Amino acid sequence: MREIKASDIDFGAPGCGGKVWMRIYGSKKPYSSLGEYSYLETAAIMMSWLSPVQRKKLFNQKSIDFSMSFLMDSVEARFRGSAYFDRGYLAVNFRRINDDIFTMESLNMPAPIVERMNLKYEKTGLVLITGITGSGKSSTLDAVIDMNNKANEGQIIIIGNPIEYVHASKRCLVRHREVGTDVSSFESGAIDTLRQDPDIIVVGEMRDARTIATVLEITDSGHKSFTTLHTSSAIDSIHRIIAEFPPEEQERIRNRLADVLSISISQKLVPTIDGKLVMVKEILSTDSSVKAAIRNQNIGEIYQMMIEGRKFGMCTMEQDLRELLRKGIITQQTAINFANNKKRMIQLLQMN
Repeated sequence: MREIKASDIDFGAPGCGGKVWMRIYGSKKPYSSLGEYSYLETAAIMMSWLSPVQRKKLFNQKSIDFSMSFLMDSVEARFRGSAYFDRGYLAVNFRRINDDIFTMESLNMPAPIVERMNLKYEKTGLVLITGITGSGKSSTLDAVIDMNNKANEGQIIIIGNPIEYVHASKRCLVRHREVGTDVSSFESGAIDTLRQDPDIIVVGEMRDARTIATVLEITDSGHKSFTTLHTSSAIDSIHRIIAEFPPEEQERIRNRLADVLSISISQKLVPTIDGKLVMVKEILSTDSSVKAAIRNQNIGEIYQMMIEGRKFGMCTMEQDLRELLRKGIITQQTAINFANNKKRMIQLLQMN
């Protein structure tokens, strides 16, 4: 996988037809050169990778997420696995965890945003990194963790399901707590951190209302928190968080979110002209006007604030796509296809 830049590998059960499938630069197809395997052969291989506890969970819940690592040329290669059933047979997906961490510069992250995400300059606040599955959220999150690990003296506690990249303690003491192994849930793990002297708390994903409420609470208590959501824009992220709660609780959540939200980065991976992938992003950096818009339910106004906030590091997805098009990295059709607001994208293109 590493040599051919594959991000995912799938095998097992009827869907794969005995073949091994891989995703390379966004395209998934079978690779006959890797051989063919019967359902029982792939099931036996998968079961050998799981502990007795994991096997029990797999058969009780019909799926399980896990992580594993191998030594390849004296270098640890880590993978995130998802085992499940397809027509009664075991199947698995493995996602390769990058060996190297991106820098803020390689992600083209604006300097004002990097500064706000750095514990040295801003001690509290919630940073959201959002996007659909496979959009590179984990890679961006690891880059932010590594930047803080190198720049600050403190403690970072990471709660993941599963733990993906393992960060060595550098200037920061870094703790990794895996759901199902070290903690029972994201929610309980986040609550536990308050008694463990953290400076930065990383919650791998906000999947439900209880976890969202807990993340807002621990951030409001004076910590810097990072987490992810499966949303494609800053406005969608705000709506999604509030909508997770019943109507009678939404005003309280809206006000707390306005208080603690610092940065929202929504990202996608889009195809380049040379057949690879590049990250495109939408960035919201909160100020008093953004916070007022959230509190007053004027969330639609935030899009215009991002358009006008370039000097603060903000941009819309459409602005970032236009910049990639201007640099000759993507095509015009790709810019339109991946825009959150296609009408606005076309308007931007017509302005050039």
